[in-house]
Amino acid sequence: MHRCTAATVPASPQQLALAAGVRAARAAQAVVAAAQERARELGARVTVAVVDEGGHLVALGRMDGAPPLSAQIAEAKAASVALFRRDGAALLQMQEAWPAFFARVAASRPVLAGAGSLLIRRADEVWGAVAASGGTPEHDDECAGAGVAAI
Repeated sequence: MHRCTAATVPASPQQLALAAGVRAARAAQAVVAAAQERARELGARVTVAVVDEGGHLVALGRMDGAPPLSAQIAEAKAASVALFRRDGAALLQMQEAWPAFFARVAASRPVLAGAGSLLIRRADEVWGAVAASGGTPEHDDECAGAGVAAI
């Protein structure tokens, strides 16, 4: 009688990348859900964007009643934070200190700095960023913070 045994086949780089992408998408959805839950507690209506370390959109969630433009604003804030590796408040200080530099950068890519945008870090590694838009600056900050705290 012959016995069959299962062989372990190493995953291909494509399979590993797909698995990492699925995990990243799930984590991004958890960030959006936590930020929107905080918005509900505050009575705010926001859009939450999560981007990867390269500023590419991973997840976007717009609550009913959030301003229509908040989707573009949230994505631009999150991408700016990720690409400059600075939270929104620090990026705003840089923008105020070097307006000519930021004007040149903005000619090719929108840079939007301010409240409600935070880096997502694990240890010393930047995983991406989250931004909320549509509430007051304080509400946007709280919602983004709740999103980061979720992971």
